[in-house]
Amino acid sequence: MSVKIRLQRHGSKKRPFYFIVVANSTAPRDGKFIEKLGTYNPLSVPATIRINRERSLHWLQKGAQPTNTCRRILSFKGVLYLKHLMRGVELGLFDEKAAWEKFEAWNGEHEQLVVKREEAHRKHKAEKRNATMGESVRRVEEENQEG
Repeated sequence: MSVKIRLQRHGSKKRPFYFIVVANSTAPRDGKFIEKLGTYNPLSVPATIRINRERSLHWLQKGAQPTNTCRRILSFKGVLYLKHLMRGVELGLFDEKAAWEKFEAWNGEHEQLVVKREEAHRKHKAEKRNATMGESVRRVEEENQEG
């Protein structure tokens, strides 16, 4: 039995919402699954991802294969990096404490990057809104001057 980590679609038409699940590869997309690992909402900006890192790592170490989209999600959340670090612990390159310190350092930097991206998006959106408002005000003033 081949096990996959994949997305299970929910939500209404043109309003997708996904569960990240572990399922048998032969099971239908929205059908039976083994375990729910988290959720993914692509409609929010930035996309909202909630995932159980411990269970995801557990399934990856058991041999579950993520789909392409799930691989990107797991990479973004640091699960694949954590798997990489745990492999180093198994090989004796460093101890588990050092691995968790490395992961916490990476996670701190990553969280700062995400916050910076969110802030840049909000700023860009506000500038765009102000630019369109300024343009419409300018048009109204020009029409008033002409008339």
